[in-house]
Amino acid sequence: MRILLAEDEKELSNALTAILKHNNYSVDAVYNGADALDYGQSENYDIIILDIMMPKMNGLKVLSNLREKGISTPVLLLTAKTEIEDRILGLDTGADDYLGKPFAMGELLARVRAMTRRKAEFTPNVITLGNIRLNKETYELSKDKIALRLSNKEFQMLEMLMNNHKRLISTELFMERIWGYDSEAEISVVWVYISYLRKKLESLEADVKIKAVRGVGYTLEEDK
Repeated sequence: MRILLAEDEKELSNALTAILKHNNYSVDAVYNGADALDYGQSENYDIIILDIMMPKMNGLKVLSNLREKGISTPVLLLTAKTEIEDRILGLDTGADDYLGKPFAMGELLARVRAMTRRKAEFTPNVITLGNIRLNKETYELSKDKIALRLSNKEFQMLEMLMNNHKRLISTELFMERIWGYDSEAEISVVWVYISYLRKKLESLEADVKIKAVRGVGYTLEEDK
């Protein structure tokens, strides 16, 4: 799950980024409205979190421009303004939810989870393929009564593969969705994590395997 965070207060942005990543979200952080618009237009995000008061372009203008371009990514507005008129304006501009500062981190996470559920209409907490299950609440990969805890990156990669089984996912897409545009990680890190996942699938005697198409990407298929 990928989030664009646009918040000009660096200390708050760093705190939010750390908490979101700890909860297995991938985050791209920007600090002004112009960058938020540029990144948001990529449509490579599951949620956009926008502060209203930002330099270069305020969050409402960013939101308005995104909606005018037909981009329907769910948007959560953050603002120090709490008057009812401001809330109405934000929602009428196209926001999906609104959170006034200061706020509890737990409430932010709950609202993000609610928005992702609405976007997908319904997504089960447990994804099943073949004889394995991936629990999105505990980040565990299991078969029968045996469960293995996955790391943040392992979980996100396997979630992508299981949600798109039989579809090729390129190395570049893994890098964009999980490590982010500004990551300094080498592209070979994808192969390393694919190796980790293969070993865990083998240890569970899973009847699904990660298959590679040289120069194209990876796919998860049932081993029939």
